[in-house]
Amino acid sequence: MENDPQINNSFYDSYGERWYTSYDDPVALLRAEHRVKLEWIITHLSDYLMGPGTVLDVGCGGGFLSNGLALAGHQVTGIDLSSASLEVARNHDQTMSVRYEVADAFKLPYPDGSFDALTAMDFLEHVENPQEVIQEFSRVLRPGGLFFFHTFNRNIFSWLVVIKLLEWFVKNTPKNMHVLRLFIKPEELKRFCLNSGMEVVVMTGIRPVLSSIDWEMVKTGIVSKEMEFKLTRGTLLSYLGMAIKKKGPRQGPFGIKLF
Repeated sequence: MENDPQINNSFYDSYGERWYTSYDDPVALLRAEHRVKLEWIITHLSDYLMGPGTVLDVGCGGGFLSNGLALAGHQVTGIDLSSASLEVARNHDQTMSVRYEVADAFKLPYPDGSFDALTAMDFLEHVENPQEVIQEFSRVLRPGGLFFFHTFNRNIFSWLVVIKLLEWFVKNTPKNMHVLRLFIKPEELKRFCLNSGMEVVVMTGIRPVLSSIDWEMVKTGIVSKEMEFKLTRGTLLSYLGMAIKKKGPRQGPFGIKLF
């Protein structure tokens, strides 16, 4: 397999409107996946919040999730290091309410406890130190806040499907768009969250609907417009999850801890 390559995150700057229009590129798969992720996240937000909440979308890219959550009534801040991607996201914000900002996920420019929820879709497998960034995510969540994530499991199957099959069969797949060593096993992510004062309470797999795949893609490199994904029990390939920040002890009079 790979010999410790470095992740390539630079190609996002060149997408422009291709975030929303291209099918000869892996971003088409991201759009198809997004429909399932958005519905799942909105459902869980509704289950845990009393009403619309404040949400930080980390690594928001072209704004698929940020704009979808805003349409659902949430107060959303979307951050990314790619200013070009943020401009596309703003242009597709139908609510004109999302606050888009260039920001470093390792040094979030927000006070402790600023958000009810934080989302990081297809982000954690693009950083070298996920434990450190998850610790920062926990800091800006209020006690009882929700952390939503999607990432890839680290094994030979995900290497074959997520890395090699994309390189072989989807046009314009950037070199080192993903690297296996940065994929995260579910038990590792659970531990990262626990170390950061959060507990994973739900995790589910996600995979393509086989009947929606146009096998002509093998020859053309074009992703079908009918491509769909669905949730699954297995987490062998990739997985969605939600963690809750622990509320911890409350501080009482004279510094006494109240549980």
